[in-house]
This record gives sequence, structure tokens and C-alpha cells, in this order.
Amino acid sequence: MKSGLALYQALRSIDVPDDKATAVVDALESDMQTHLATKADLAQLELKLTIRMGVMISTAVGILLAAMKFMH
Repeated sequence: MKSGLALYQALRSIDVPDDKATAVVDALESDMQTHLATKADLAQLELKLTIRMGVMISTAVGILLAAMKFMH
């Protein structure tokens, strides 16, 4: 991970001990892997939102058509 190496080098440049700099980078990488969304996560979310929007639009059209029929 490129940013991990940059972070490690930055920590070492301000005299953070090697073991502590490594621990910080490891903790950050671990946290990023568990808390950031992946492309697959985003694709799944997009699918769910698309389906939800379709259902909402279909429901709105159905209600509108029923209201129009009721008014006539």
C-alpha cells in the first residue's frame, strides 16, 4: 500500500520508533480494510437503490392512476 509506506516514512522522519510506526501503519491498514466500502459493496448498494427507486416510482404511478380513476 503506497500510502502506508508514505505514512511509515513520515512517522520515521519525526523520530517515531520503528515498532510504533509499523504498529500505526498496520492499525490504519486493518481499519481501512474493515470500514471502507469496496467496489463490490458499492455495486450491491447501487442495485438495492435502483430496485427501491423502481418500487417507489411504480407505487407512485399506481396511486396516481387510482386517484385519477376515482376522480372520474
